[in-house]
Amino acid sequence: MAAAPAEQEQQLKSDSTSKGKRVQPPWSPPEGTKHSRLCLYNSLTRNKEIFQPQNGKKVTWYCCGPTVYDASHMGHARSYISFDILRRILRDYFKFDVFYCMNITDIDDKIIKRTRQNYLFEQYRKNKSTPAQLLEDVKTASELFSVKLSETTDPDKRQMLEKIQNAVKSAFDPLQEAVQAKLPAEEISRCHEILLEEAKDLLSDWLDSKFGSQVTDNSIFSELPKFWEGEFHKDMEALNVLPPDVLTRVSEYVPEIVAFVKKIVDNGYGYVSNGSVYFDTVKFGSSEKHSYAKLVPEAVGDQKALQEGEGDLSISADRLCEKHSPNDFALWKSSKPGEPSWDSPWGKGRPGWHIECSAMAGSILGESMDIHGGGFDLRFPHHDNELAQSEAYFENDNWVRYFLHTGHLTIAGCKMSKSLKNFITIKDALQKHTARQLRLAFLMHSWKDTLDYSSNTMESAIQYEKFMNEFFLNVKDILRAPTDVTGQFQKWENQEAELNKNFYDKKAAIHEALCDNVDTRSVLEEMRSLVSQSNSYIAAKKSARQMPNRLLLENISCYLTQMLKIFGAIESDDAIGFPVGGNNQNINIESTVMPYLQVLSEFREGVRQIAREKKVTEVLQLSDALRDDILPELGVRFEDHEGLPTVVKLVDKDTLLKEREEKKKIEEEKKRKKEEAARKKQEQEAAKLAKMKIPPHEMFKSEHDKYSKFDENGFPTHDTEGKELSKGQIKKLKKLYETQEKLYKEYLQMVQNGSAN
Repeated sequence: MAAAPAEQEQQLKSDSTSKGKRVQPPWSPPEGTKHSRLCLYNSLTRNKEIFQPQNGKKVTWYCCGPTVYDASHMGHARSYISFDILRRILRDYFKFDVFYCMNITDIDDKIIKRTRQNYLFEQYRKNKSTPAQLLEDVKTASELFSVKLSETTDPDKRQMLEKIQNAVKSAFDPLQEAVQAKLPAEEISRCHEILLEEAKDLLSDWLDSKFGSQVTDNSIFSELPKFWEGEFHKDMEALNVLPPDVLTRVSEYVPEIVAFVKKIVDNGYGYVSNGSVYFDTVKFGSSEKHSYAKLVPEAVGDQKALQEGEGDLSISADRLCEKHSPNDFALWKSSKPGEPSWDSPWGKGRPGWHIECSAMAGSILGESMDIHGGGFDLRFPHHDNELAQSEAYFENDNWVRYFLHTGHLTIAGCKMSKSLKNFITIKDALQKHTARQLRLAFLMHSWKDTLDYSSNTMESAIQYEKFMNEFFLNVKDILRAPTDVTGQFQKWENQEAELNKNFYDKKAAIHEALCDNVDTRSVLEEMRSLVSQSNSYIAAKKSARQMPNRLLLENISCYLTQMLKIFGAIESDDAIGFPVGGNNQNINIESTVMPYLQVLSEFREGVRQIAREKKVTEVLQLSDALRDDILPELGVRFEDHEGLPTVVKLVDKDTLLKEREEKKKIEEEKKRKKEEAARKKQEQEAAKLAKMKIPPHEMFKSEHDKYSKFDENGFPTHDTEGKELSKGQIKKLKKLYETQEKLYKEYLQMVQNGSAN
């Protein structure tokens, strides 16, 4: 029986009295998980260090640019693609505000020497020397070259010089013989041109040694670097490397460099000697607040490295005598005849190599920057000298907070060097592989370790690109399947929940890898694993004749696409996958043509269905020809699956044609193997039949090298020496005899049945 209203009211009052006024229970936030922070390998400590910019999220970054006297090569690509990847990840993934400065070295001993040599060689070519004169000049130049060769101790350089010497000799003899034999003028002219071209390096060196000091027009020295700087920028654009926020050229910063050198001298760390200015490494190193060679202290005193840093034109005996210590290096070089020059307090001269970066970076980024980047081979003496002279100028000990050095690049395991003429230009590399494939190859290796540019490396990158592209194309096909607004939201089963968990696990693993010194190699492997899991999910769904979850696959593919965009491997605005028809298309080809291709696919499927029912093989053949021969020429792939709609994919035309050729090769190989197997089977059957035809009493009689006597049944009784066969031998032969009896009876039966052919 229900309680009366009065009793209920009394109960409520009682509850209120016992508990007091009802309030929300206490709440505490979840503990959460520890957030990883970005760590970078810092050459200043040779350890991974937590990256902490000096000013909030702003990152100031200076990168050593190229010395522009020749074509950019894959060694340049190693540095600039790697730094582009790091820069993009810091900016677009970690959301730092990156201010990126790079220099162009357009005043340098290499540039001066190459400019003079090119100029003098072209003048020599224009003067059109006679064949006899060319032979005489090459002979004279060869003597100088032989001295250079004999003084060369580096085995790689020596090999390169010997190669040049042999090429010159191979071209010298034919011209000499042609002249002596008084061959036709056309033949002599042809040999003349060949020798002139082969002896270019040798003649250029000789001409420079004779007339280099007479090249005094400063404008001549600006034309070569200007041309090659333009080529460098074109190469970087072709590789999808972002341009720097600021680009500095040495030729435009000479006044700033002069002022920088003057202050170093005023601070007591530089001295003037015979019109040049040198950095006093002893004075700097003995200062309590400074330290020389922070990056590679063990290299101090390495005269070979120091002289390479000074330049070919700056290591003559008189130059070296100007220094207080062999470890000192030039801040300002007095110009000799045949070298460009600028005014300075110490007379006409030009900047040293190391000082340019200090002065230009200092003028743009100030007394301390967050990141300085360059190639591994620049650590000493270039970067160590940069640090010393900059900290001498600013009187601080922290000009660079994080020094990043990209690893070497080898070519099929061999050292790459422009000076050794063992290099592949970026333009040549882009003839063989796309910019994306090159970038993927770099992403598949640590940015700070040696990368081997080889066919195996590039094949791995190509296969990775293909693997990712196929996934994107499959997801796009799934998303194109018609559905209403509500149909896009599908119920999640265990398979979806598991894939989604894997997705978030992979995202976490990718974040950890990027925090760990931007480990793109591990990132790409995690991405590959996520795609493999997604492919397995799609296959399982299709096998069960179920539609894969659209939104889940869309989320995964959009994330993967975004990561590839961050890495610079995708330039387009497409939400999913690689762009179709190149990156420079003004229209979205996929969205434009796909509706028409879908209609064509459905029409073709309808026609095929009728042709199968009516057994019209000609129509089926035409349908296959459309798929296999016609559409690939247009960059379209139709994939037929039994019991499922045809999958339509837009793929690069060259890729499809290559696939078609490979498919043909595989089919031809299968056909060849099948024919070979049939031939072998036929031969075996013929051999078996031939054996079956032999009567048992005849089978041993032809073996005169084994037996000398036989019984009335043709069975051997004695060996070639006349000895009776042993019981064991007879037993073995009897088995063979009995087997042949069976075969022969089988053959006679076949003859009787008429099937013995």
